Amino acid sequence: MADQTLKDLRGNSRRRFLKFAGAAGAALALQRSDVLNVISDVGGEAMAQDLSCSETNRSIHLVAGRGGFAWFQLLFPHTEIAQAGDAGFAYHTSPANSPEATDTDHPFVFAPETPWQQMGPTKRITAMMSGSNETHTEQPTTAATMGGNISMLAAIARLQNQLPSLLPVIGVTPFSFGTAPGAPAVTTVGSPMGMVDLFNSSASQALLSVPDDAAQYEAYYKAFLSLNRAARRPTYAGQLRITKASANFLGKNLADLLRPSDADRVAFGIDGNPPTNLRELGEGLIIATRALKLGLTNSIILPALRDDPHGAFGNMGDLNMRVAMLGKMLDATYEVLNAIPDPSCSGQSLGSTTIMTIHGDTPKNPRNRNGWPDGTPNNSNWLYVMGNGYLKTGWFGGVRANGNVDGFDPKTGDNVAGQASAATATAAGAAAAFAVAKGDQKRVDDVLGANSVNIAGIVNPQLL
Repeated sequence: MADQTLKDLRGNSRRRFLKFAGAAGAALALQRSDVLNVISDVGGEAMAQDLSCSETNRSIHLVAGRGGFAWFQLLFPHTEIAQAGDAGFAYHTSPANSPEATDTDHPFVFAPETPWQQMGPTKRITAMMSGSNETHTEQPTTAATMGGNISMLAAIARLQNQLPSLLPVIGVTPFSFGTAPGAPAVTTVGSPMGMVDLFNSSASQALLSVPDDAAQYEAYYKAFLSLNRAARRPTYAGQLRITKASANFLGKNLADLLRPSDADRVAFGIDGNPPTNLRELGEGLIIATRALKLGLTNSIILPALRDDPHGAFGNMGDLNMRVAMLGKMLDATYEVLNAIPDPSCSGQSLGSTTIMTIHGDTPKNPRNRNGWPDGTPNNSNWLYVMGNGYLKTGWFGGVRANGNVDGFDPKTGDNVAGQASAATATAAGAAAAFAVAKGDQKRVDDVLGANSVNIAGIVNPQLL
């Protein structure tokens, strides 16, 4: 029977209860469908619907600083660079091993290690010239901006406000989150494993806060007992209280549910003794998939690599190992997400409702493997987005084999010879936001305001 106190919750009280219910369900290892059933019983169908199917996607953002961004161009190479067969170019295999994609909107070439090749056309990368070279910064920004001091990361987080979560955005430092009107605060930790420790404290503190109103407290407690019964663990019914003890219990369970296992490390290719930066990225991605599964956050920002690989082509065995490991962990991320039902949309998986972006300081010069110089042709930079079908795919602009650089027209998607990559940063960031907003251009325009830009040539229109 629905509890009228819960049905009458509005605004922050309603959102706080939904956060409570989602986190409590996670602690009891409930399926999201069971949580929704309980919410429907105690709070009414309308409240359950608030959690049932969101109009917003979640996101994982990889921020590669200190030259580490260069590794990603070996997974997602410029087409002419990969096809040239030039032994002096910063590409690690031959054209014979680099087939052209047949299911992208614009030209794209697969390296042997390119992730998601077996997952269908919605898992193709959209690679857009964006921003400027920012050699050796750990907090790159220009490839992930949306103009007018609005950053892509903050704008995406603002769009995700409608998704209930314990901590809306979690970021592993260092990174630049930036600003956007209405963006939530970002919770920072110092390492990927710090995300596990975070839920030993933040989760407990969030649930330790008892509402002042006695009637709301009673409704919270009844709902918690209902969740416990749904978990078929009646032994807890008499003991669980919204007190410090129960909050600590919850925190410990969340930490245990987030912590990578040895089997996880094998699946992500980081078992044994991998390079530290790859192990940290792999563990971060494992924890990210688990945090998204539990509905604990909407957006996760991870540092990527940060190793300044000037001499990478001097040891091809080591280079090939690293590229293979990087591709495998990105593959594994979506293999895991594809197997998890979306906690806010029954019938879909998290793999189809989680967007990934990758940006960095400098991708290094793709035309020169000798010392892999930091400088890029025409001071260019770019942004990668896995847009899950909301964006057109392949390269928009790019570095040509002769050293020329193309930009692109966001209205048409056509290449523009000689255009600086900084000219399309707003459009590229807006496209990433469009994917997170599930194709709702109006919501993107609302965030951008006067900086709105026509991106019809790089997105797939949606019937909304």
